Amino acid sequence: MDALKKNPAWKGRKGPLVLVIMDGVGLGKYKEGDAVLDSKMYNLAAIRGKSLFTTLKAHGKAVGLPSDDDMGNSEVGHNAMGCGRVFSQGAALVCAALESGAMFAAKAWREVVDGVKAGGGTLHFIGLFSDGNVHSHLDHLKGMIRRAKQDGVGKVRVHTLLDGRDVPETSALLYIDEFETFLKGLCDGSFDARIASGGGRMWITMDRYGADWEMVRRGWNVHVHGEGRPFASAREAVETYRRETPGVIDQDLKEFVVRENGRPVGTIEDGDSVVYFNFRGDRALEITAAFEQDGFNKFDRGRRPSVCYAGMMEYDGDLHAPRRYLVSPPAIDRTMGEYLAASGVRTLAISETQKFGHVTYFFNGNRTGKFDEKLETYIEIKSDVLPFEQRPWMKCAEISDYLLEAIPSGNYDFIRLNYPNGDMVGHTGVYEAVVCSLEAMDLQLGRLARAVDEAGGILLITADHGNSDDMFEHDKKTGAVQFHPDGTPKAKTSHSLNPVPCVIYDSGYSGEYKNGPNSLKQGLGISSIAATCIELLGFVPPDDYDTSLLERN
Repeated sequence: MDALKKNPAWKGRKGPLVLVIMDGVGLGKYKEGDAVLDSKMYNLAAIRGKSLFTTLKAHGKAVGLPSDDDMGNSEVGHNAMGCGRVFSQGAALVCAALESGAMFAAKAWREVVDGVKAGGGTLHFIGLFSDGNVHSHLDHLKGMIRRAKQDGVGKVRVHTLLDGRDVPETSALLYIDEFETFLKGLCDGSFDARIASGGGRMWITMDRYGADWEMVRRGWNVHVHGEGRPFASAREAVETYRRETPGVIDQDLKEFVVRENGRPVGTIEDGDSVVYFNFRGDRALEITAAFEQDGFNKFDRGRRPSVCYAGMMEYDGDLHAPRRYLVSPPAIDRTMGEYLAASGVRTLAISETQKFGHVTYFFNGNRTGKFDEKLETYIEIKSDVLPFEQRPWMKCAEISDYLLEAIPSGNYDFIRLNYPNGDMVGHTGVYEAVVCSLEAMDLQLGRLARAVDEAGGILLITADHGNSDDMFEHDKKTGAVQFHPDGTPKAKTSHSLNPVPCVIYDSGYSGEYKNGPNSLKQGLGISSIAATCIELLGFVPPDDYDTSLLERN
């Protein structure tokens, strides 16, 4: 990797460039349900008032997703910001592999199918059960089940991770009913496909970053051993839990096992095959480790079946996990982090556990580890292990405490951080908690701005996608808020399609760029953050990076 070229017109700054990523903070379309607008974010407003400003696209094609109807997410958002270009991402790659048939011609699929055909075993699918297109899509699952039947597989079992996070919060039965109809249309004397188990995505299986392995243990026991509360069907399970716990949303539903004649219909046994059909990696790695690792020690797996396991994609290119995958991920190279390391830039990346991987692994193009141990420092602040609405301030103060020492230390040229508040609390659907989380974050923005100012640095504030800016369900045609029968607004827990802010506060500006007052380039996406940061560090961006937001003299 060659070093970046210096920009001879850059006069330099005494302090570091600090990139703040306000996770899940967009610029809302509707006044009602916009927790960002409703929050008293006085510090952000004050910073914006004396800074350059623009809005950035953070969803759809601007971050490599199939269409502009697709909401952005933290993974593709950090990929785009860190690599400075737009790569086709998980959903687009899977769709292409399905449509072309390349998935089914590949070795991994043949191994999955041939294994169960040879021994009369069962093909199991585990994954997020919705069409949110952030972690998975039911169309992908349906396409694989159709092909499995065509390829001669006789028995399929589906283990459902209920969503209510990237889709409406209580939509599970809509997906379950439609899917049961789909399976019924396929089943005949030679083919048997059923839902076997499930539970909410924030209760079983889909933990990430080692935050709560107990989630994975519960999922393992449900999917593999058939251990959990028994029901005659997935519908019965959802209806029962909703009746017993009024107000519970899909992502928090407890685990269930479908039983028939007193026995689970779909335990995972020796000789079976398992496909984890999520295409996104962060919430796939832990259950993958439980299936694949011989020296696994995070919980007692009990009986570990000998199976042919495959992920939808390679979830970690450095760890090569899983060992078998159906679709190759985008090959992201020459990220900003790699260029900065080659150029001698001293870097600090920091967040709490929930988003630590985003400012490291995803920001670096799905790469584990550092480019240069001497130049890079990664700091993880441990997240609380409890529902985020109970601690909506999360760890933003602790992150800031560390930064208030790091910024004036002289040890770093570039600092990047993620405040998870707007996204993680936004997903709970608890409006008051979201407002609290944003106002807590705003206090920290004020602290950072003062520290950057005193150190003579530059502060760049942006976001990876929207979420907390769109907390109520709205009618798609009229924009009117949707209400429950009791008169309360229907909470929206998924990401938004809204643009995100971009603010550059540089009190030491001395003529290096010529943007007019309060204006940066318009109409760009968050992939332009990389070239912008490179310019603010005094270098010339690579020619093929998406354009900087700055107008250079």
